[in-house]
Amino acid sequence: MLDIHKLRKDGAEIQRRLQTRDSSLNLSEILDLDSRRLELIGKVEELKAERNRGSQEVGRLKREGKDATQQIEAMSAIAARIGELDSELTEISKRIDYLLSLLPNIPHTSVPVGKKEEKVILRSHGKAPKQDFPVKNHLAIAEEKEILDFTRGAMIAGARFPMYVGMGAMLEMALIQFMFFYHSRRGYMPVFPPFLANPESFYVSSQLPKFADEDYYCEKDDLYLTPTAETLLANLHRDEILSSEDLPKKYVAYTPCFRREAGSYGEEERGLIRVHQFNKVELFKFTKPDSSYDELETLISDAEGVLQALGMHYRVALLPTQDLAQQATKTVDLEVYLPGQSRYYEVSSCSNCEDFQARRGNTRYRPGEGEKPEYVHTLNGSGVATPRLMAAILENNQTSDGRVRVPDVLQEMVGTEYL
Repeated sequence: MLDIHKLRKDGAEIQRRLQTRDSSLNLSEILDLDSRRLELIGKVEELKAERNRGSQEVGRLKREGKDATQQIEAMSAIAARIGELDSELTEISKRIDYLLSLLPNIPHTSVPVGKKEEKVILRSHGKAPKQDFPVKNHLAIAEEKEILDFTRGAMIAGARFPMYVGMGAMLEMALIQFMFFYHSRRGYMPVFPPFLANPESFYVSSQLPKFADEDYYCEKDDLYLTPTAETLLANLHRDEILSSEDLPKKYVAYTPCFRREAGSYGEEERGLIRVHQFNKVELFKFTKPDSSYDELETLISDAEGVLQALGMHYRVALLPTQDLAQQATKTVDLEVYLPGQSRYYEVSSCSNCEDFQARRGNTRYRPGEGEKPEYVHTLNGSGVATPRLMAAILENNQTSDGRVRVPDVLQEMVGTEYL
């Protein structure tokens, strides 16, 4: 959530920067309501001071044995007016908080202004394999090897709920285990969180209220199925004050992820490209504000380490303003190459949210002994998501004789060199 004090101070500049994300964004209602709120606060304070003076006057008159009826009636009228203004203040504050909850984060100055397709490719790693035979997509490979069963998955749950079977299940589990231990051995505290969360947790992470229609919701229990472990990890230190020495705090978590992914998609997004349920290993950091962008670079490097260990060719892309998630001020994507479609797909998004989530969760740190607490910065990144990574392994590692080579780091867990 944005800081209302900053909006008061520099509303025009903040609105200009927000409009690079969405040209329709306008701060006028929030600022008008905030002005009215400040005006009402001033009036209430004046009335309370007047009431205090009246109370003192009533006390004096009673001590002197004089009639205080007129003053008491005047104080009753003042109390009634204070009640009316307080009610108006409450409604205005609720409206301001709601409007603020819908606003996205302010893009960092290093983020390019532009549409989704105008991302900036920062670098690439490795080269796409040169395959001198007809390349199959992951769906064809999975069907031949009977390692994915979308038909039975749809029968059990519905379309876009994949089911891994046989060696497909072994490879999926090996990927999860490899990535979880990879990051935990590099200084991230392992977490195995609940897979559901309450509305307050979803609010802190910025899933609510804006994206309520995209989340799976258990109405009877008032719980949501997590769309990403970021939603859960953002709440680990809610309402806490951390010490400077505690930071950065680094966490890695595994969860299945559930997303409605509403809408229709083209032929290129069949199979594992866009699904309602998938597995992901997530990285999350709580950092000091002055080091958060350095921490973003190490977060990106840690996610890249997984892809490098798996022998993947990938590229690193800086997202433009109109492709940022609501909570993010800067995001860098890692995209793997799928030769079956001759295109790249994102498998990891690494973002700095600055104090956007920390304000919602009231997560702060104390810079030094006796100093005033400040909000931490939060960062998140996929370390990584498995569906498109699985597709990339199948397509990039296929051989001319119809086999698929298992990445070296997974062979012992899977129990074979080739599928």
